[in-house]
Parts: sequence; C-alpha cells; structure tokens
Amino acid sequence: MPAVRHTSFAPHVAPDTRLLILGSLPGARSLAERRYYAHPTNQFWRLLGAVVGRPIADLPYDERLAALGDARVGLWDVIRSAERSTSSDSLIREAEPHDLAALIADLPDLRMIAFNGGKASAIGRKQLPQLDSIAVIDLPSSSAAHTIGFDTKLDHWLVLRDAL
Repeated sequence: MPAVRHTSFAPHVAPDTRLLILGSLPGARSLAERRYYAHPTNQFWRLLGAVVGRPIADLPYDERLAALGDARVGLWDVIRSAERSTSSDSLIREAEPHDLAALIADLPDLRMIAFNGGKASAIGRKQLPQLDSIAVIDLPSSSAAHTIGFDTKLDHWLVLRDAL
C-alpha cells in the first residue's frame, strides 16, 4: 500500500484545560470518521473514563468531548501532517509537527502533558518549550496494537488524575 499524506484534527482544548493528552496522528478509522480514537479496539475512551471517573466510552462522540471539557482535559496530536501507508505509528514518515509551544502558551491552567504512546512522545517532547511547573509524562499507547493489557495500561494512566 503506498504512503498517503494525512492531516490531523484541530485541538480539542479550552482555556481552563489542566491536562493535555497528545497522540501522534489519527489512524485511518479516526480520519475517516473525523473523530479522535474512533477505532473500536482502541482503549483510549475506556482508559480516560477510568481516569475521570465516568464511563465516557459509552457516550456518543459529542458527549465524550463534552465530558472531557467538564473534566478539563484537552486532546490534540503532535503531528500536523505526515505520510503513512497504514495506521501504524511505525510507518509515519515525513512528519510535520504541530506548534505545541503556541498551544501551551494559551493554556494558563495546564498542569500536565501526557503523551499517548512512544511515537507521540518522541516527536512531541522535541516541540515542548522549557516547562517548570507542568508535569510531562509518557503513557503506554491506548492502541490495541500495544498488547500489554488494559489493566497494566490503566495502572499507568491513573497518574493523570493528579492533574485534575
């Protein structure tokens, strides 16, 4: 399958965002549906529901985003656009990053930045300015392709509660 250039979504943040979760680049299903973490096997919504104490995975997409806003959680991706032939992060090429520093500058209540997976961290950490009062953490990917198991992932993801 030939590589195609894909473009990510606009950020889902509000001025009072305390926790910013950054992925790499939406997968094929998410791009097709224009929704963050749309693939049914991706564990993102279940993991984040446990973090905020609300079963947001069961909600319609617009209500999921509203629940994140209520919890003061923002979403975005570290990659503005890149070439990729499938949804695998390992196949991302020619990545053009987002301006994370500009986004962070507009979030005065931000307490924590969390990278969802290794590729997001590898690219995103390079884009961050010096941060003195904002925690920066790496999470195991919510993708089902990262096979360490839900409970093991959840143990790592629960640290996000510290930002809420």
